[in-house]
Amino acid sequence: MNPTIKDVAQKANVSIATVSRVLNNLTGYSDKTKQKVNQAIKELGYQPNAIARGLINKRTQTIGVMFPNVSSAFSSDLLHGIDEFAHDSNYSVVVCNTDNDGKRTMKYLQLLREKQVDGIIFSSEVLNKEYYEVLESMKIPVVLVSSKTDFAKVPYVKVDDYQAVYDAIQYLITKGHRKIAMISGTKSDPIAGTPRVQGYRKALEASGIAFDSSRLVYGDFSFESGGRAMEAILRKAGEATAVFAASDEMAIGALSAALKHGLNVPEDISIMGYDDLKLAQMVTPPLTTVRQPLYEMGKIASEKLIRMIETGDIAANKIIAHSIVERQTVRTLT
Repeated sequence: MNPTIKDVAQKANVSIATVSRVLNNLTGYSDKTKQKVNQAIKELGYQPNAIARGLINKRTQTIGVMFPNVSSAFSSDLLHGIDEFAHDSNYSVVVCNTDNDGKRTMKYLQLLREKQVDGIIFSSEVLNKEYYEVLESMKIPVVLVSSKTDFAKVPYVKVDDYQAVYDAIQYLITKGHRKIAMISGTKSDPIAGTPRVQGYRKALEASGIAFDSSRLVYGDFSFESGGRAMEAILRKAGEATAVFAASDEMAIGALSAALKHGLNVPEDISIMGYDDLKLAQMVTPPLTTVRQPLYEMGKIASEKLIRMIETGDIAANKIIAHSIVERQTVRTLT
């Protein structure tokens, strides 16, 4: 038989209510009492039940996190930050892989409802009206990370995608590049797709460089799509001196494709990414990229969500600063 909260109370010679207050970090007991309860828990091997605790404090100390691709390096870096703050705040994390096209999103929203999570962090995918209505009916707070919305009750944490890409293209232009190709993310993506393309085009325009449609190729943020897009650029816009990719994974795919064609990077062609994943430092040559601080973004999103859970207040939106990390895949043209 597993020990119960009643067993703990008897061993510590306190009431069940006092054990409950200690377990839920509430007030109303001395340090000596807390030590007695914790010692009894340790000796008995008692494991608190999250659902049972939730009946007392109306919480399960659990948050749900929804990613379109859990296995990606992007999601991994975000999740590290989310989990770090949640763990430090005595919350557990349930991670759901919604798939790139969101096919599983409704299924996982229902699962998180059944798990009685206290709040949800929703990443990358667009929070459409159908999802929002389900979340509203769950009556729990939601925070977006690396996404945004106009729903007033849903705060978001992200970088300014338009400005980040504008700055990246301006950086390449200052390095003497004027024939700059772009590997964009998914064409229909209004979060990380369209704004980044707009930043690319506006930066060219600001420097008097005509937009050439043959230099804009679409991928889906993955390594494989970056390779395919680079093949298309080399066929259609072979005179490009630099390629900007809207994710590091696509940039690394482009780097691989360039090497297969016997091109040296950056001597023959410069390549720049977006994200600053750990992978960007690990490839050869190390990737010059736009840094969005994913770990910090995850941590801030987790902090905002838990504060909303515990106070009931709606958090403010947060635009995180980006930066350009210079490594070895961009050369200066003379």
